[in-house]
Amino acid sequence: VQLQAFGGGFVQPGGSLRLSCVASGNISSTNVMAWYRQTLEKRRELVARILSTGGTFYADTAKGRFTITRGSAENTVYLQMNSLKPEDTAVYYCNLAQPIDHKLTDFWGQGTEVIVSS
Repeated sequence: VQLQAFGGGFVQPGGSLRLSCVASGNISSTNVMAWYRQTLEKRRELVARILSTGGTFYADTAKGRFTITRGSAENTVYLQMNSLKPEDTAVYYCNLAQPIDHKLTDFWGQGTEVIVSS
């Protein structure tokens, strides 16, 4: 499984960005796709996840501002980020988790950088 994330960039506080992630390879119909982020000062943290059934979960820092959705193609996930703050600056990673041999296995994309600054 390979993941390719894109859509990061530079944005002013209060602005919006939409991240996209496309997964390819042997993808299970039962999976979880998610966005994580990481800075030099912090460990990688979960931003939002979406189940193959459509259920979603958001970190407190993302609630009300970010929306995670799946594309019409099941192997695509988006993260719409609104009202961005400087503290949202990070490298954002796409993640896909699916069962392989009865074990939940994680796959990661290469990361896309988001910089929120005036």
